[in-house]
Amino acid sequence: MDLSTSPMVFLILSCLQNTASAYHYNSILKVQNGGPWGHWGRKVFCPNGAASGFVLKVEPYQGAEKWKDDTSLNGIRLLCKEGSFISSAVGKWGAWSKIQSCPVPHELVAFSLRVETPQGFGDDTGANNIEFLCTDKSVLLGNSHEWGMFGPWSNQCATGTAICGFQTKVEVPQGVDDDTALNDVKFFCCTF
Repeated sequence: MDLSTSPMVFLILSCLQNTASAYHYNSILKVQNGGPWGHWGRKVFCPNGAASGFVLKVEPYQGAEKWKDDTSLNGIRLLCKEGSFISSAVGKWGAWSKIQSCPVPHELVAFSLRVETPQGFGDDTGANNIEFLCTDKSVLLGNSHEWGMFGPWSNQCATGTAICGFQTKVEVPQGVDDDTALNDVKFFCCTF
């Protein structure tokens, strides 16, 4: 059987193409202080609109012993306005925190990332926290660790647009070497 002409293969390929092309984002929000390690995960988008909140996956502090390895921020989930969650690449450590949301009916439109610079022979953690700006100008601060510093805010989604998707950069587990997990993120703005 020639799989290239199979109705099932055609349906799957059509769905994949529609998923990738269904979102025509207007702009990409980035920051300059993202961590250097890891690979970019897949782009993900809210199925029916913008994001209004988020949840973080955070590893607790591992202790002061020299051999302990902190990764801090391991993942981000966006809360879409219709109630679903989306996530790109996620590290393996930690637990998901409580939901933080913009006041109804507002959406996320900008972000700032807290990142620890490379520590040389010390314990690297990469990205450690995030904060978001909502369309009503309120700020939502993540509940992760305080290592590193917040960098400048990203650009803001243009008027009439909001964050609708994102992509994370995560380092895979390093075995006996130093782990950092989530290092960087970029968000996509769409018109609704």
